[in-house]
Formats: sequence, C-alpha cells, structure tokens
Amino acid sequence: MLKSIRAALAMSVITLSAFGASSAFAAPLKVVASFTVIADFARNVGGDRIDVTTIVGPDGDAHVYEPSPADAVAMAKADIVLVNGLHFEGFLQRLVDASATKASIITLTKGVTPIDFKPEFADADAAEGTGGGKTVTDPHAFQSIANAKIYVKNIAEAFCAADSEGCVSYQTNAAAYTKKLDALEGEVKAAIQSIPEAKRVVITSHDAFGYFEHEYGLTFLAPQGISTDSEPSAADVAKLVEQVKQDKAAAIFVENITNPRLIEQIASETGIKVGGTLYSDALSQPDGPGSTYIDMMHNNIRQIKGAILGS
Repeated sequence: MLKSIRAALAMSVITLSAFGASSAFAAPLKVVASFTVIADFARNVGGDRIDVTTIVGPDGDAHVYEPSPADAVAMAKADIVLVNGLHFEGFLQRLVDASATKASIITLTKGVTPIDFKPEFADADAAEGTGGGKTVTDPHAFQSIANAKIYVKNIAEAFCAADSEGCVSYQTNAAAYTKKLDALEGEVKAAIQSIPEAKRVVITSHDAFGYFEHEYGLTFLAPQGISTDSEPSAADVAKLVEQVKQDKAAAIFVENITNPRLIEQIASETGIKVGGTLYSDALSQPDGPGSTYIDMMHNNIRQIKGAILGS
C-alpha cells in the first residue's frame, strides 16, 4: 500500500511542476475533509472559494476505513485538512505520514466538551486501542447540534487564516449556516418533547449517539461501542436483549454504516420491529434522505419519532 501511495504522490508532483507554482494563487482553497459530515460543513462555510475532497465517502465507516493512494495524493496537495479528532479517524496518522502533507490539520472538536462512553463500552474500546490510542472518550461530538456550531466556527477561523481575502465571505456564510442550525436544534428539541418520557428509549447498532442522548434526553442502547470492526459476544447480545426487555425500548434501528444482521437478530429476540435507518457516522448518498447534515438530523428525528409514536 505504501509503495503504491508513494508512486501516486510522485506522479502528482510531476503534474504540479508542469503547471508551475504561479497558478496556485488563482485556484480555490484545497480542502480535505476526513468524512462527509465535515465536508458538508466545509461547503456551507467555504462556498465557491474552496474545493473539497472527502476521504471517507457517503455511508462510509471511518472507524475501519483503509486509505487509498488517491487519498494520499489529495492530502499532499491540500492547503487545509479538516478532521474530527478524539480518535474518530483511526487511519489519520498513517495517511498523514504516507502523504507527507504540509497542510494545516485542523481538529474541529477543539472547544467541544467531550463526554465519555457508557461504562459497558469504555473498557472494551480502551482495551482495543481504537483509533490508534486507548480512549474512553466518545468522538461522535457532531451528533449534538450545539457542537456542530463549534465545528462551523472552527472551520471559518481556519479558512480565514488560510485565505484572508475571503474571510468576510467565510464569516458571512458561517453565520447564515449557524442560523439554520439554530432552527434545526429547535425542531429536534420539539420533536423529542412530543415523545412521552417513558418511550424515549431506542436501540441502534453501535454507540454513536451519546452526544444526542446527552443533549436531547433520548436514551440509546447498542450492542457495540465505537469499534464497528469487532463483533459483540453472544453474552453481550443476550445481556442487551435482557436490558431491552427491562427498559422497554420503544424502537430499534439499523445504521447506514453497519451490517443490519445483528440488529435484526435483536429485533427478532425482543419482538420489536425495526423502525428504519439512522445516519450516524456518515451522510447518505446524494440522492438519499441524509445527504447533508441538516437532512441527516431531520431524517433521524423523523424516523425515531415515527417509529415510537407510529406516525
């Protein structure tokens, strides 16, 4: 893999040299986003002043993603690389090293108050060293809309630092998009409030919705922690089935990034009907119901509310 990455990088250097350095100033800011949610934020802030390349695409799982030579080429050419941080992108350091990028790497969770995984997942994930280092911190901070606004602020600041001439444009775009996120946040809170408290328990594939739970008061149960690469044991599944029966979960969902087999097994054993698909770590394909962050959140809350209330 490293050999093919280096060969691809060598070709890109030849191509860039042929065009000369003078054309770089006329080109849009070259931005690499680690996954689709960040790419969507970047486009809303950057507009036509940026050119975005996304590493982990629609319906992709950043936890188990293996970088390609094309990813290394994009990183090598980038002016800015936008990442989630908190060990979300397990591939990141390998890709940075392979590409030898000189781009500014911006961690968008800077300023976010992180939360820990639930105890049943923290030990297992720490033991696995998910993301290249032991952690019990939940990296899915973007599942809180309040945190999404912090990501957007950090992106605008990074773009301003790299392209001072476009700073007013970036700030204006960020402010307009933040207003849309404010409205979205109001809709999500209202939807949760419409669900009786006793029914605010749902099941998903892996523990990706901790920030949503923390922010909006819905309880999520899951058979897997952060690492979608590992299979939960039969004992873990049996324990979850028992917990589901005790907590009287109102709905069960598959996630767009995970194999539905495990969730279908739990649905069968608990008698709870699968309520649909939630988008957790990635947006949908462009023609899907969650092709932007705002669409993703609308889809998720609509699916949850519909499954629980039967509407």
